[in-house]
Amino acid sequence: MMTPRRTVVRHAPGKLFVAGEYAVVDPGNPAILVAVDRHITVTVSDTGTRSGSAGAAVVISSDLGPGTVPWRWYEDRLVPCGADDDGRARGAFAHVVSAIETVGRLLTERGLSLPTLSVSVSSRLHDNGRKYGLGSSGAVTVATVAAVASCCGLKLSADERYRLAMLATARIDPKASGGDLAASTWGGWIAYQAPDRAFVLDLARRIGVDRTLGAPWPGHSVRRLPPPDGLSLEVGWTGEPVSTAALVSDLHRRSWRGTASHRRFVETTNGCVRAATAALEAGDREGLLHQVRAAREELARLDDEVGLGIFTPRLTRLCEAAEAVGGAAKPSGAGGGDCGIALLDAGASRDISHVRQRWATAGVLPLPIRPALEGIEE
Repeated sequence: MMTPRRTVVRHAPGKLFVAGEYAVVDPGNPAILVAVDRHITVTVSDTGTRSGSAGAAVVISSDLGPGTVPWRWYEDRLVPCGADDDGRARGAFAHVVSAIETVGRLLTERGLSLPTLSVSVSSRLHDNGRKYGLGSSGAVTVATVAAVASCCGLKLSADERYRLAMLATARIDPKASGGDLAASTWGGWIAYQAPDRAFVLDLARRIGVDRTLGAPWPGHSVRRLPPPDGLSLEVGWTGEPVSTAALVSDLHRRSWRGTASHRRFVETTNGCVRAATAALEAGDREGLLHQVRAAREELARLDDEVGLGIFTPRLTRLCEAAEAVGGAAKPSGAGGGDCGIALLDAGASRDISHVRQRWATAGVLPLPIRPALEGIEE
C-alpha cells in the first residue's frame, strides 16, 4: 500500500440563518447568519502519483455517500471510473466534485499539476443520516476547497477560499446565495450580501478562475458581527427535512419576482436585517428581538400570499413557545421543515427549559447547538 506523501484535514462549521431568507438570493440584499458548532470534516491525501498516470486521479469516500468512488479527469471534469452513467455518483458527490474541479482549474492556470488525491468526508451536520438543515453542502464545499488547496500547496486567504467555494457552488445551483459558504469560512455571526453569481461565473469563463478571485464581485459583502448581548440561541429541529433549493425554485416558478408583493417583501426584509445588524453592533437586545419578530412576520405574510408552506405546524409551535416567554423565534432558512431558532434571555434558565419542554411536546427536537466562533479549522 502506498504511503500518502501529504495529508491535510479541514473542519468547516454549519450555519443557521437568523434573518434575510429568500431576499438574500438577489445580489446585494443583506442577511444575518451564524456558524454553528457542528462540522463537516474533509481529509485529503496526496497519494504520491501524478494525475496523468493510469488509474483513478481522485478517490472520494463519504459517510453519507455511496461508498467509495474513483474518478478520472476528462478534460477539466471529473467522471467516475468505469461508469457509463455517472448520474448517481455525481449527484451524491456534486459539491465535493465541483470544489475539486474548481481548485483544479486554479492550479492549471497557475501552471501547477493536480496530484492524485484521496478525499474522505465525514459529517456531524447529520445524525444517522438525518439531515438537520445546517448547511452541509456549503460546509463540505468550503472544507473541500480548503483541504485540496492546502494539500496542493496553495496558500489562500479566507476571501479566496470563499470565492472558490462560491464558484464551485454556483456551477451546481446558480440560485444559491452562498451565505452558508460565508458562515463556514469566517465563523461567528456575520452580515452577508450575495454576489451576482451569473456575473462571476461568466467572468471566470472569460478571464479564468485566478483573475476572478481578485476582481470586484458586484453585490458581495461580508463582515463579522458581535454575538447578541445577553441572549441564548436555541435551535429546534422539526424532524421534517426539506430542500432549500427546491423551495427557492418553487417560489421563482410562481412568477412572484417583480410583483408588488415581491418588492414589498424585499424592502421590508432588508429593513429588518439592517436594523437587526445595527442592534447587534450596538448591543441592543430588545431591538434585535423586535427585528427577528418582524422578519418572522414578513415570512408569514409571504407564506400566506404565495402558499409555499414555509410555516409548518411544528415551526409555528416552536415560535409560539418562544414568544410566550418574551423571546423571538422564526424558521431558519427556507422553512417548510428543518430547523427553527429562538433568541431567549440567557439568564432565564427556567424559561429556556420551559421552551425546550414545549418544543419536545410539539414534536420539535431541541438540538444542543451553539455558535461556532471560528470558521474553517485545521
